[in-house]
Amino acid sequence: MKKNLLSFALIALLGAASATSASAQAAMTPGTVSVGGKAMYPNKNIVENAVNSADHTTLVAAVKAAGLVETLQGKGPFTVFAPTNAAFSALPAGTVETLVKPESKATLTKILTYHVVAGNMTADKIMAAIKAGKGTASLKTVSGGTLKAMMNGPKNVVLVDEKGGVSTISTYDVIQSNGVIHVIDKVLMP
Repeated sequence: MKKNLLSFALIALLGAASATSASAQAAMTPGTVSVGGKAMYPNKNIVENAVNSADHTTLVAAVKAAGLVETLQGKGPFTVFAPTNAAFSALPAGTVETLVKPESKATLTKILTYHVVAGNMTADKIMAAIKAGKGTASLKTVSGGTLKAMMNGPKNVVLVDEKGGVSTISTYDVIQSNGVIHVIDKVLMP
């Protein structure tokens, strides 16, 4: 009995050590970035990572309401400029509630796809495009609109939407299996 108890304790201890080691290893996976308090793994797709971010619950709900989950789980690559919950909260009162209604699906889809650029536009590529454009890069969005990317300081990229709204990228290069996410502080409007 004592031997079985000792074996059980040893197995439990090894299991706990193994789980701790796996957690530590996951935390140290190259390319892993924390967004919204959760790890964003480069081997997961945009949707698989975004659903874990506490800062992007409104965006995830909007993506689901627009029926874009399957698209953003696709092969890509996609560059997503992901507004935070605070960005959505800064919209006029009632805007988000109206946009997620079934009758607003077309408008919501246009707004969300305005935050997506085809391809894998890492920060280095965006900054190179800005330099090549002598201070401004035009980024064609999946919705068919255009975003202007510009530098605001030596390492800070801002995006200007078609209505003149300005959004700052706060977290760059959250690498995904099907593209890259850049976290932004404002919702962009086509």
